[in-house]
Amino acid sequence: MLENFPFYLSLILAIVLLIMLANKIKVAYPVLLVVAGLAISFLPGIPTLHIDPELIFFIFLPPLLYEASWAVSWKEMWRWRRIITSFAFVVVFLSAMSVAFVANHFIPGFSLALGFLLGGIVSPPDAVSAGAILKFVKIPKRMSSILEGESLLNDASSLIIFRFALVAVATGQFVWQEAALSFSWMVIGGVGIGVLIGWVFMKIHKHLPTDVNTDIVLTILAPYIMYLSAEEVHSSGVLAVVAGGLLLSNNRHLFLSSTSRLRGVNFWESFCFVLNGLVFMLIGLDLPEIVSGLEGVSISSAMGYGLLITAVLIVGRILSAYGAVVITLIASRFITVADNRNPGYKVPLILGWTGMRGVVSLAAALSIPVQLADGSAFPQRNLILFITFIVILVTLLLQGLTLPYLIRKIGIPNLDQTLPEEEVYQGIRKQLAQHSLTHLRTNYSTQLKNQPILQQMAVKWEANSSSAGNELMAEECKVIYLDILNEQRLWLLNKNQEEEALDEDIIRKHLQFIDLEEEKLSFS
Repeated sequence: MLENFPFYLSLILAIVLLIMLANKIKVAYPVLLVVAGLAISFLPGIPTLHIDPELIFFIFLPPLLYEASWAVSWKEMWRWRRIITSFAFVVVFLSAMSVAFVANHFIPGFSLALGFLLGGIVSPPDAVSAGAILKFVKIPKRMSSILEGESLLNDASSLIIFRFALVAVATGQFVWQEAALSFSWMVIGGVGIGVLIGWVFMKIHKHLPTDVNTDIVLTILAPYIMYLSAEEVHSSGVLAVVAGGLLLSNNRHLFLSSTSRLRGVNFWESFCFVLNGLVFMLIGLDLPEIVSGLEGVSISSAMGYGLLITAVLIVGRILSAYGAVVITLIASRFITVADNRNPGYKVPLILGWTGMRGVVSLAAALSIPVQLADGSAFPQRNLILFITFIVILVTLLLQGLTLPYLIRKIGIPNLDQTLPEEEVYQGIRKQLAQHSLTHLRTNYSTQLKNQPILQQMAVKWEANSSSAGNELMAEECKVIYLDILNEQRLWLLNKNQEEEALDEDIIRKHLQFIDLEEEKLSFS
């Protein structure tokens, strides 16, 4: 390990430089990192890396899921809950089933159980890849919300399928009743454990004398404790992290100070930046180990199987996207849905084309045991590994490189808000300034007459500005201004809850501005 330490340091430096290059040439960095990892793996003298699946599942996955659950809007997830759960559970299951039947029919030696095992591995799209690609193009808010929500849940559903298939291959039998009970416990137990641990951490943040550093350390510990606790009792660690993260994210303004929120965001962005870079580089670097274990089948045949499975996944996801639209339009006649307008052919096509696979698939494949309980070799393990790698590589290159062009070419109709985002932002700013001015005049009328700083605030709010400037404040003014900032925060949170169609990202921008104003007071 120590002799390779300079190599690992060089790897991190290379990742940073490659991501800078990716941003420069407008290419999603996961694509560039995987290709670079492939190229580096063929250089002479490069140490062969062995990716321990536990490194992915227990070190990388919890913080990445936790950060994603803090970034996603719970309101948007709830609004599009039917389509999100359909993609995260139903589409993943249908993808796994399609792969199972195709593999069983076309790949020699593949039983139906092995097909489901492969399907569970390659069925979940990778959220990081889609997010990195979509930042170069503008898509409607509803699409990004659906993709973000799906990404939080599809890893859990695919890993559940993977576990059941692994048992079926190892034991040669599959008991539906036991599987149903186990599935229920994995879902209910995972969510329950995550919410419980999240609630405990929320109380710790709120009632113990924490500061900024301890708050950030606690946010690092939280996802690992959630994940390990759930896995220890054989429920879903992924769902535990997602549920706990959503609970804490949705209540962040109740237990974290403005300083902790601001610095926490900066830390987590940098932390996950490094983690994401490492996992995609490791995918490319692992090719020599994967190829070396391929025995009993030629490279060309294995590549053909991989391309076949990739085609099944791509076509299946596109068909599922159109199917989801049709089902939603039919269901809208009988139940209330978030939106019953026909999105046309463009939106489902883009949703279907965002099916890039990533590191969770590779980690699941690597976690297949080398031997069964009786000591015999696990059937088709090396071929499954190679097919998984081909699926990841092809979807990243094919879909990852063409998705921005496809979005720009067909033009996606915006079925969300009719007003531009900047106009909505300025409208809320104007309402917020008026609300703050009313609060100041109603509750602090005497101080307003005697304090020039408060009078300046009133003048600026009358001009639709909620900034108090950089002037030094008297302590009495600070107390009043802090109260007004808290009132602004409450008003924004209430507005976000009351107006379902309002983009929560706009509200978060205002909340961040209030946090910055509160931070400025500590230095004045």
